[in-house]
Amino acid sequence: MRKFTSFLLLSATVLVTALGIAPPAQAERLKDLASIAGVRQNQLSGYGIVVGLDGTGDQTSQTPFTVQSIQAMLQQKGVNLPRGTQLQLKNVAAVMVTASLPAFAQPGQTIDITVSSIGNAKSLRGGTLLMTPLHGADGQVYAMGQGNLVVGGVGAQAGGAQVQVNHLAVGKISGGATVERAVASNLGENNQIRLELKETDFSTAARVVEAVNDQFGAGVATALDGRVIRVRTPSSSDQRVAFLGMLEQIDIKPSSASAKVILNARTGSVVMNQAVMLDNCAISHGNLSVTIGADTNVSQPAPGSRGATVVTQNPSVEIKKDPGKVLMVKGGASLAEVVKAMNSIGATPQDLLAILQALKASGSLRADLEII
Repeated sequence: MRKFTSFLLLSATVLVTALGIAPPAQAERLKDLASIAGVRQNQLSGYGIVVGLDGTGDQTSQTPFTVQSIQAMLQQKGVNLPRGTQLQLKNVAAVMVTASLPAFAQPGQTIDITVSSIGNAKSLRGGTLLMTPLHGADGQVYAMGQGNLVVGGVGAQAGGAQVQVNHLAVGKISGGATVERAVASNLGENNQIRLELKETDFSTAARVVEAVNDQFGAGVATALDGRVIRVRTPSSSDQRVAFLGMLEQIDIKPSSASAKVILNARTGSVVMNQAVMLDNCAISHGNLSVTIGADTNVSQPAPGSRGATVVTQNPSVEIKKDPGKVLMVKGGASLAEVVKAMNSIGATPQDLLAILQALKASGSLRADLEII
């Protein structure tokens, strides 16, 4: 009996797929649609020195800041160099160290760091980062970084030949920084939090409020605008954490996205969502190419004559026009019909940029046109 039931379910699934019937849209978790105000990462950066390189460090004659950094570090260690000493270093590189401090990170925890060369070092492979303080936007030190770099590449050169795989001027240290200061958090202040939708949408905000109030009671959630939703939370910290965990798992059916066309003028990329529609319009497309060239002729005098060699050019201009096509697009055309229509007239991505701009200017394109 169970095998027969499974067979019926499988047959129904195949039938639905064959008929082209799309399955109903699944709801998304609230944590995928919104974030909690104040729960965020903080960017850290610092200036450091990488030592132990195999002759692939900065060329100190062109990067004086590397030598100054080494001299300052040696003075802090109690090493005083004689006046006029010219350091010629090949195994040292000046770097910038960056990291992201997670929300609620506490002193003693470790975070990953990225080390990037700021001089002309050929490779950071095999280097060791010396102790580097990492500062936040307020100038305070939040972490200290140090450790051996892992560079995801390799390079070799000999006799003028060079082979390189991947990028050698950037490395990473897993758990290379230790958190020294925690970022103050006001989560749950006044027994409330704020949910911030990733995209402003009034209908989605209303659906979030309705779903939260249905599960936790009327008046728990209140929409402030199309992006921010205020939610009342328990006063106890452990109850608040459990409440937020359940809040993030609530299923929300977001509203359909607004019609939008994204154009990348540099690469010719065109991206349209399924909400893009067209009114009745006629599209004509044709290519016009102009080729200008010049043939060089050399007139050589006969041997023994007193004539001079003369160089002449015969310019040529050729104009070629591909036959254009006029295509009728009915109103209410979907995305698939729009793409099919553009392909039928031989429009390339670059041509599609100009066609979509003209459609938008004529009022036939019912979508927002964004050029990046």
